[in-house]
Amino acid sequence: MNILEFYKGFLEKKFSALEITKEFLAKKDDYNAFITISKDLALKQAKKADKMIAKGENSVLTGVPMAVKDNILVEGVKNTCASEILKDYIAPYDATCVKKLKELGAVVIGKTNLDEFAMGSSTENSGFFTTKNPCDIERVPGGSSGGSAAAVAADLCCYALGSDTGGSIRQPASFCGIVGLKPTYGAVSRYGLTAFASSFDQIGPLTKTAEDARIILNVISGKDIKDSTSIGFKDKIDVNTAQLKVGIPREYFIKGIDPKVETLIKQAIKKNYDIIEISLPHTKYALAAYYIIAPSEASANLARFDGVRYGLSKPEKDLFKTYLKTKGTGFGDEVKRRIMIGTYALSAGYYDAYYLKAQKVRTLIKQDFDKAFEKVDVIMTPTCPSPAFKIGEKADDPLSMYLADIFTVSVNLAGLPAVSVPIGKVNKLPVGLQIIGKPFEDHKILEVAKQYA
Repeated sequence: MNILEFYKGFLEKKFSALEITKEFLAKKDDYNAFITISKDLALKQAKKADKMIAKGENSVLTGVPMAVKDNILVEGVKNTCASEILKDYIAPYDATCVKKLKELGAVVIGKTNLDEFAMGSSTENSGFFTTKNPCDIERVPGGSSGGSAAAVAADLCCYALGSDTGGSIRQPASFCGIVGLKPTYGAVSRYGLTAFASSFDQIGPLTKTAEDARIILNVISGKDIKDSTSIGFKDKIDVNTAQLKVGIPREYFIKGIDPKVETLIKQAIKKNYDIIEISLPHTKYALAAYYIIAPSEASANLARFDGVRYGLSKPEKDLFKTYLKTKGTGFGDEVKRRIMIGTYALSAGYYDAYYLKAQKVRTLIKQDFDKAFEKVDVIMTPTCPSPAFKIGEKADDPLSMYLADIFTVSVNLAGLPAVSVPIGKVNKLPVGLQIIGKPFEDHKILEVAKQYA
């Protein structure tokens, strides 16, 4: 059931929040979607939700079971980031988005698996185990929010929170056949999100329908004094989707895209809209720019995991050796790889050649979108160049893995809102359509998304 169906069921007393919560807790996780099941917390919240419903103080989210990606803090529950370095870390407070949902009576079933510190596109980089795609257990669920996507797709929860740095909500949503929204940068507070790349990271929902995504966005969005990058904005639903101008960038239909995916995407768009061809000429540089800037920010953000303040500690004879042993033991290969790339790009003699140049490209990519939006209201593209790939297929080829984000990273570079919606299947595997909007027009792309999901 979706959120509104749960809400109706509670009001009609078809079931209680406690009954529903016990049912979800009893479900077997055959897909390795969860790292931690928060049984005691969930039961406590369900009892509170039933009291709220009995008093008529409930919201549309009261009693509805949800999951949280394991890099978003839930007070009193482990926040591992799927890393050995944080495997026993207990969150001391709630992330702002979690706090807002809790206040409305949401029930947190547990914390979901991810690529370690959200670095990856398949959830194979988890420090604990690989999550399986509920649509085909031999394939990846996408990443880094693969656990959240799999949990929603497998009905292990009604909806989940994820984080999107370069496509980490939209890509797994596409692979698992659900809706995934990456809000405008700043629309949702990042307070309580373990940082990967601070100028890209954004929390968003993974849901069964576009309307569910809108409901969650309305709750978790808004200005937060604890996050200086957060901005308040109002949800507007007075959108005439029939009159929208839809652009398709020619750069997104390139050699390498699965021909069946391309055909399916174009058919889905033409079903509802006339296509206006546009150009985003600097798209070809987006992946390279992203994989310089994001690792650079990661190298700074992850410096805090030093074995002294919190997390894993491997004491040695001196402080430097302690750092080396702790980080060498605690971080996985992909995290080490990105830290080293970022440190190199920021080092003396290379900062101007790599990091500064990548930031200039980022500006050009943003300007491309600005020009395109002078002609069209929304932009539609494939979310991914292909359906979900097999587990292990790209594990030994990092560059091939990075290409899975080729259609999503530009949105993060420009700070735009984008949503992936399922529009059909290729070889029995889900395919997602990406709908991109102007900054803080998240409501508009969700209205468009409702025509598909």
